[in-house]
Amino acid sequence: MPNPTLYESSLSSLKFLHRGKVRDLYAVGDDQLLVIQTDRLSAFDVILPDPIPGKGHVLTTMSNFWFEKLAHVIPNHLTGIAPESVVAPGERDQVAGRAMVVKRLKPLLFEAVVRGYVIGSGWSDYQKAGAICGIKLPAGLKQAEKLPQPIFTPASKAPAGQHDENITYAEVEKIVGATLAAQTRATAIRLYTEAADYARSKGIVIADTKFEFGTDDNGRLYLIDEALTPDSSRFWPADQYRTGISPPSFDKQFVRDWLETQPWNKQHPAPRLPPDVLAKTSEKYREALRLLTGK
Repeated sequence: MPNPTLYESSLSSLKFLHRGKVRDLYAVGDDQLLVIQTDRLSAFDVILPDPIPGKGHVLTTMSNFWFEKLAHVIPNHLTGIAPESVVAPGERDQVAGRAMVVKRLKPLLFEAVVRGYVIGSGWSDYQKAGAICGIKLPAGLKQAEKLPQPIFTPASKAPAGQHDENITYAEVEKIVGATLAAQTRATAIRLYTEAADYARSKGIVIADTKFEFGTDDNGRLYLIDEALTPDSSRFWPADQYRTGISPPSFDKQFVRDWLETQPWNKQHPAPRLPPDVLAKTSEKYREALRLLTGK
């Protein structure tokens, strides 16, 4: 039986490489990686002490769904190799349903954020400056209002425990060059637009999302990491969406809202999550998966 919850993997059959906020990475030979989606959850860039039941399975299933659905836009890092085939028999329960074997690519050193609605830190920026990440927007937009067109607002990749920071498009050009920057921006906006149109037809508004990209030895661009999950995106129930408020969401905003009521300074260690918050968060992740994929 697969583990119902997995806070941290412990494989001995593969070389351990890295433990992120959610994913554990292992080497599969020289040119592939095993990526395990654990049930860890981070909020305010702090890893919480309690796993969310079933979260890793939801992230994996949803990412695989989007990788397949959007493969005509850009190739992705999936290899099609079964994760259970690359670990020892006694370790298969740690990877079943929550892992993927992927190509080992060179990640671009920024997050490709696309915003379709004015919300979150973007709403704060807009209220102060009438712009988000330096991109001037029409006057008079309300909180959670749909933007005239999606905008690309990249962010730096911060080490664990530190906050990602918005960067300018000019900085992206300095990191990867003008040609790859333009390709990344155009690809990210197309991915978001196609996904948002599909999700809306299934009752979900994708307000914003972040993509990760990588290149192979020939400089070809790939979609990597995860794609359009409740961890990397802001999902709103379409039937509860309206402007002027921060709509309820399918993502970890439920946990963030609970944490905001606690006497906590947003530094490690985070407070323990009560059972009802764990259960409700797990339910929200599964409901988003059901609506989008039918699974």
